[in-house]
Amino acid sequence: MLTTCSSNSLNDENCQFLLDVNVNESINLNFPQFSQLNFPSNPVYIPNAGNGGIIITNTGSGYAAFDAADPNHVFNTCSILTIEGLTAKCGCDDENEYNLFTGQPVNNGNLRCTLRRYRVEQNGNILVVFN
Repeated sequence: MLTTCSSNSLNDENCQFLLDVNVNESINLNFPQFSQLNFPSNPVYIPNAGNGGIIITNTGSGYAAFDAADPNHVFNTCSILTIEGLTAKCGCDDENEYNLFTGQPVNNGNLRCTLRRYRVEQNGNILVVFN
């Protein structure tokens, strides 16, 4: 069993734009829509979970899972992140980008919040993403 975990955002009181929603998603790596998670550096978007969905990535040494909503402004339809290689990009005018291995902002040192990280446990071919 593999577990990864880290603190949320920068523990900054200004990182309060996302709702604190319950997340508990099971992902079967044998299913075709998740099979690319068997290989490093292939992020997958999972809708209808978290605030804006979940993006999960095989890092090569485990899995990283983040909320797919930009944590640096109020949630709206444009703030759902899209996957662009190993980064996730906000569709709003600010076009914030985040690293999908670390959740850290890319190319903008002024952003205060990192992506909201979720825990990932692996049991065989099943990943459980939760908070």
